[in-house]
Amino acid sequence: MSSDGREGSCEFPVARDEPSTMLTYLKSTTHPWVSLLFLVPLLAAYEGGIFYLGGDRTYVAAQADSWVRGMLENYGAAQVYTAPAVVIVVLLVWSWWRWSDRPADPISTCFGMAFESAIFAFLLWQFSRNFQPIVEHFGLRLEVAARPVAAAQVLTFVGAGIYEEVLFRLGLFTILALVLRTLMLPGVVAITLAGVLSALAFAAAHHVGEFGEPMQPYVFLFRFLAGLYFAALYSFRGFGIAVGAHAGYDVLVGVTVR
Repeated sequence: MSSDGREGSCEFPVARDEPSTMLTYLKSTTHPWVSLLFLVPLLAAYEGGIFYLGGDRTYVAAQADSWVRGMLENYGAAQVYTAPAVVIVVLLVWSWWRWSDRPADPISTCFGMAFESAIFAFLLWQFSRNFQPIVEHFGLRLEVAARPVAAAQVLTFVGAGIYEEVLFRLGLFTILALVLRTLMLPGVVAITLAGVLSALAFAAAHHVGEFGEPMQPYVFLFRFLAGLYFAALYSFRGFGIAVGAHAGYDVLVGVTVR
């Protein structure tokens, strides 16, 4: 007899479906609030490195920083820290929009993102080291000018990971994907086409402007493939991991180039 007096009644606990820890983590990394928390130390390291170099941006690893600051100066925002402030404000607004589904443990998620970023950076770095022998196997030369790197300059390589991802993934890729979806293209087609177009822009951007490099087709090809790689990370692993992988890759290249 059961406790409520009914004969032959037997009660069992009902199993409740709860998301696994891994699925929760995979979803959490794509949230803007976690990306913001993950990005702040990278921004601080980059801006601190520039400050340590006396504010000289000659050795900045990417032109994206100069482009962002140049656009802001055109609107009268010439302060040194306006660019990082704009990035933070954009992520704060995005986080506010998504506040209701923010992760419960963002700090632990950030540690996992750092680990993932290191792995993805290492994979791209290994690919880059083998890309030159591949093209030279076909009788083609892939020459990239190397320059000596001071220890303090290593921090400035983080700027490429931040501002190039802000411009080409958070900005251009997202806008292209939204426009293509508005044109009624299927989601997969829109994302793929946005990834290709943003990767082309990313590769071409390194060869224009005052500090642009001479056009070399196979350097362009590698950067296009890298742009696709970062677009995939942004789409499937989130903005923070795309930035971390990009920054990590640039640091690896900066400290190993000879």
